[in-house]
Amino acid sequence: MSIPQPADIPEILSKPKFSFWQLWNMNFGFLGIQFGWGLQMANMSAIFEYLGADADRLPILWLAAPLTGLLVQPIVGNLSDYTWTFLGRRRPYFLVGAILACIALFAMPNCSNLWIAAGLLWILDTSANVSMVPFRAFVGDLLPREQRTQGFAMQSIMLGLGAVSASALPWILSHIFQVDNTSNSLRKIPLTIEVSFYIGAILFLGTVLWTVVTTPEYPPQNLAKFEQLQAARGGISSSLREIWQTLGDIPPKMQQLAKVQFFTWLGIFCFLLYFPPAVARNIFGATSQNSLLYSEGIEWAGICFALYNAVCIGFSFLLPRLAGRFGRPAIHSFSLFCGGISLISLLFITNRYILLLAMIGLGIAWASALIMPYAMLTNSIPPQRRGIYQGIFNFFVVLPEITASLGFGWVMRYLLHDNRLLAVVIGGVFLIIAAGLTLLIKPAPINNLSKEMETLETDEAITSKLTEISPLNEHQS
Repeated sequence: MSIPQPADIPEILSKPKFSFWQLWNMNFGFLGIQFGWGLQMANMSAIFEYLGADADRLPILWLAAPLTGLLVQPIVGNLSDYTWTFLGRRRPYFLVGAILACIALFAMPNCSNLWIAAGLLWILDTSANVSMVPFRAFVGDLLPREQRTQGFAMQSIMLGLGAVSASALPWILSHIFQVDNTSNSLRKIPLTIEVSFYIGAILFLGTVLWTVVTTPEYPPQNLAKFEQLQAARGGISSSLREIWQTLGDIPPKMQQLAKVQFFTWLGIFCFLLYFPPAVARNIFGATSQNSLLYSEGIEWAGICFALYNAVCIGFSFLLPRLAGRFGRPAIHSFSLFCGGISLISLLFITNRYILLLAMIGLGIAWASALIMPYAMLTNSIPPQRRGIYQGIFNFFVVLPEITASLGFGWVMRYLLHDNRLLAVVIGGVFLIIAAGLTLLIKPAPINNLSKEMETLETDEAITSKLTEISPLNEHQS
């Protein structure tokens, strides 16, 4: 039995242009979602350590992040293609995810037990994915073709604002508003982190509500046919069957990129897991998570996160021009090498301000990791199947993270002896391996680069699986 495709759903032939503030409103919810992600990335390892987790237990506690991405993203993306309610097509997912994420963000800093925090991370990751996945398709649904670049660019601005402000917030609360940043037996998690999560919960739900209220969706032109397609899809089981069928026909270039992605995200995951506690213990010299030095180190790690996200935003706008001149594989390899060297250099850094310089190289690698693999993939997959292939491509982001979650704890205990800084340095080695593998990929002819991005821009069957492509990809057209 053939599986109905998103292209079978009638599209509105003429869509009205959006004003600047309409573009702002439709993407405002993305800011809150990214604020929630930013808080999680900068603070969850510290929260686990505040609650008594040893270094070798951090990987398994973070298992929720990749596993929910593996399961939730392709399923929610596929389901939202075939949903229509009184709230519309994508907005029900925004709202349900935001409500659940808000609850998890409020509850997280009040945990007194490690495994309750781990359970809340599962809820937070699942709900954030439910909200985030349909957001990219939201742009394709509502905007005319000539405005999609503006729509995705606005999302990139919201992404940057959310990530930078969330990462720096605990430091701002402590140093500007004098909020207590200490941990003790009565308050295991510092008040700075607690207040940051409360602000994140309000922003997550508030910004998503703003988008839901201010931005209506277009109903399908032929609602009866749409409902027939809904019934024919068969729900989650059909989505999983479609993914399984496509796995057997992966293009050769995608297989090459999969190897690059594996080592890239293995390196990034090591960084995300261990960088904040490594800064606290190895740069600031904290010997206990209950010390003031530990709290100050975690706050400074947040500043580092904010800086590399800011560099990422700026470098993203240079990538299309650099890729056009030197080729995508060469630029991606160079960027990953910069990130790898930056992480390895932490072995020799003892000053918090010099640490900020290393974040420049990491920001360059982060920008390229979010954009270039998807840009290189574009011309090697059939346009009508781009959504499902991009969803499968994201498996190669989460699979190395799952591998690290299940196996890196053993490495930490028996090989690294709980040295968090060495774990970050190993992440840098993985990035350099990924840089080397990238050089084995044959670059596309320069005159084909704009054609590849034009295909992406004009494809009418844009689905919600585009959620994993950085919005800045659109600048390459």
